[in-house]
Amino acid sequence: FLFIGKSYILMGTEEMEGSAVNMKPEWYSEPCMLGIDEAGRGPVLGAMVYGSAFCRIADKDYISKQSYADSKTLTEDKREVLFTTMKADEKIGWAVDSLSPQFLSGQMLKREKNNLNSISHDSCFGLVQRALDEGVNLQELYVDTVGDATKYTEKLSRRFPGIKCIAAAKADSKYPIVSAASIAAKVTRDTELKEWEFEPNLNPSRDVGSGYPADPNTVAWLNSNLEPLFGFPNLVRFSWGTTKTLLEANGVKVEWEVDVEDEVRSNRKLSFGKVCIAQQESSAPKRHSYFKSRKLQRVEVF
Repeated sequence: FLFIGKSYILMGTEEMEGSAVNMKPEWYSEPCMLGIDEAGRGPVLGAMVYGSAFCRIADKDYISKQSYADSKTLTEDKREVLFTTMKADEKIGWAVDSLSPQFLSGQMLKREKNNLNSISHDSCFGLVQRALDEGVNLQELYVDTVGDATKYTEKLSRRFPGIKCIAAAKADSKYPIVSAASIAAKVTRDTELKEWEFEPNLNPSRDVGSGYPADPNTVAWLNSNLEPLFGFPNLVRFSWGTTKTLLEANGVKVEWEVDVEDEVRSNRKLSFGKVCIAQQESSAPKRHSYFKSRKLQRVEVF
């Protein structure tokens, strides 16, 4: 199974988006702060989107008066209004990193697996680095924590020495700049879901529920859109436990031998629904390296 999805990063201020020569705002060179939060970490459907927002430290009070709040506490209409206002505000910059379901599944199901916390950290680091590469003079960084806040703060500080780093639980309700990042991430994810492009010749219902594995409407949608051989549409994260369970129960099981150069991994049997469900050692005796290196095969019919 090929995972061809990837993440992409968009970054902008109104001045950058509207300029023919892509001029950067002058305030980028002044001491700045940046906040980061995500949307869509838990759902089995759609992308996980990380968002960042940044501004001058001198504009901290200004940002706190813009009605930015944890995106989960705002209505959809209010979030969209605030994001539109943010994009037009010359005093704030923003960026989003959208990690597709295929990208997430590929990272989490490959041989050397990358777990969701590690993926999240990489996305966060990428957004910070992108701002630095754009010439933003970052002095303060605020992040909604993934895992232990103290350890994450230490990890951020090692990665970005010279920047004051704070990772905190509920950072989107404590720091307005993180609230702004939360809104950018949430509106981007919601817009992607509304405009999702399914594979050619597929037109499944868009009534997918909340997208969370515990939602009966989401589970019903997954069941009705499971193709036994090919699995689910591209909206689905194959690496989530919910989808693995459905594939094991209702997917077509395929087994074949894989000839791998590594002696330890040779003659390994893979079992698939649509994604790799199990990986087990074959009980067959391993071929001696003498025969493998000379590509000698057993012949039974002369």
